[in-house]
Amino acid sequence: MQEDKPKNLVQIPESNLFVRFQDCDPFGHLNNARYIDYFLNTREEHTNTYYNLSLMEVAREQKANWVISQHQIAYLRPADLGERIVIQTKLIHFDNSSLVLESTMLNEGKSQLKSLLWSTMRFVDLQTGRPTDHPNALMDLLESLDVAEIEYDPDGFSERIKEVAKQIKKQTL
Repeated sequence: MQEDKPKNLVQIPESNLFVRFQDCDPFGHLNNARYIDYFLNTREEHTNTYYNLSLMEVAREQKANWVISQHQIAYLRPADLGERIVIQTKLIHFDNSSLVLESTMLNEGKSQLKSLLWSTMRFVDLQTGRPTDHPNALMDLLESLDVAEIEYDPDGFSERIKEVAKQIKKQTL
């Protein structure tokens, strides 16, 4: 893990993707199970590219890593075969031993919200399998990545979907 924190970290990185044939159902829509793969693979890319943070390095150095304990996902509009999409990821909550990531899938023009995912992860000791605290260096990184403007409420997933859709609508007017 890099000790020197990069300056001006991108809190909401995004990637452009292409919906592939092998990831679609017979209707030509991205298969529901593949949404999570797209989101998690994109977040891994973001942590490597934007934060120089390799999950394998974290595991090796800390003898701990994040384990997903919960997903909440909303499928709002289909992502179609051959479509270009945008995935944004962001940290919306963290504490000593857990974090919550929000991932959004948008159309290429970023005018339609296709899906929203909240992933709750626990930082777990790889030898004991029990939750453990984030080390200070990770807490500092999480602090700089947390999108403070988003007021996280564990029971507010449905409200968050409405809020994001409203923001997108405002931006496209």
